[in-house]
Amino acid sequence: MDSVRVGKQCIRFAAVLGLLGSGPSAGAQEPAPVAASSPLCSRIAQSPPSYASRIAQVACAENALWFGPFIDTQGRLASITVSEGERLRLQDGATPAWQRVADYWKGSGLLSQMANFPGASDCSVGGGSHFQTSSCRAFLSDTPWSAVFVSFVMARAGVPGFNPSASHIDYIRDAYRYPAASPYVLADPDATMAAAGDLLCFSRGRSDIGANGFRDFLASGSGGMNMHCDIVVAANPDGDGKLYLVGGNVLQGVTMRVLPLNRTGAIWGLPRRIAAPGACQPGSEGPCSFNRQDWVTLMKLKPLPVPNHLAPIPTTPPQCCTQCPLPLPEHLRRCPPLQRPVDALPGGQGR
Repeated sequence: MDSVRVGKQCIRFAAVLGLLGSGPSAGAQEPAPVAASSPLCSRIAQSPPSYASRIAQVACAENALWFGPFIDTQGRLASITVSEGERLRLQDGATPAWQRVADYWKGSGLLSQMANFPGASDCSVGGGSHFQTSSCRAFLSDTPWSAVFVSFVMARAGVPGFNPSASHIDYIRDAYRYPAASPYVLADPDATMAAAGDLLCFSRGRSDIGANGFRDFLASGSGGMNMHCDIVVAANPDGDGKLYLVGGNVLQGVTMRVLPLNRTGAIWGLPRRIAAPGACQPGSEGPCSFNRQDWVTLMKLKPLPVPNHLAPIPTTPPQCCTQCPLPLPEHLRRCPPLQRPVDALPGGQGR
């Protein structure tokens, strides 16, 4: 899984080469809430109604909920505040990070398929015991959820014909085998312009295969492949020459990735992995980049007809708190007596 253990101290414009990390300290305080969304997300929310804009809006809002972590054009982790297994509340001031990951499993409809995995069933229990909560958190930390996040976004956006899966290769293979039924078509990531709603994907195998090798793999049968896909949320907004993508389970959160575009709007030389062992290390930082991946396909969203009346994008019901920030935000309410709260006690200690 594309992840690095970090603590909750926000790191600004750090070249993360092997990343540090520790859990919350006993006296640590939760990060203060930030603005609800970035200017980029605000512009996306004002886009004309379409499935592409809905996909981008949902993905961008989730990134903002995680305090907007992002990887810059140089492939450096430039900002991170909280990670998947923590009790720290997200930007809404109510939702623990780990519980939001559980929401992705439930909102995508995929949690029930994981019933045989230890801890998965405990994630479906609201306000469970301490053991159930710990068991659920162990499942969430141990099980890759990047494809689950993509499936959650597609479900929230109401994209027709998208079959959710906890494995990226499943919906990619759908687009390859059933192009008429899938909302996506496969394209060469080096030769095709990306747009909002598209998915840019890489292989996480040990050996690089590239776009041609990936096509051969799809044609060869039905084998599995470890992969990751990011969701394109904006391409060259205001002519800034950048592509903005959001992915789940990237460095243990919902993280934005920024890639440079050339004058034509195509991706400027997708950075590929360097095969030489030990190429990225202290004293040899040039090859170090979280953007260096074995990029294999761009899934282009079809120009789907937009219904006359698109249902509003669902929102997560507000949760309650016992140790609430003051003044109490409008979206947050205090827990009534005897209701189990979602937040943690000071020092990260649960009830």
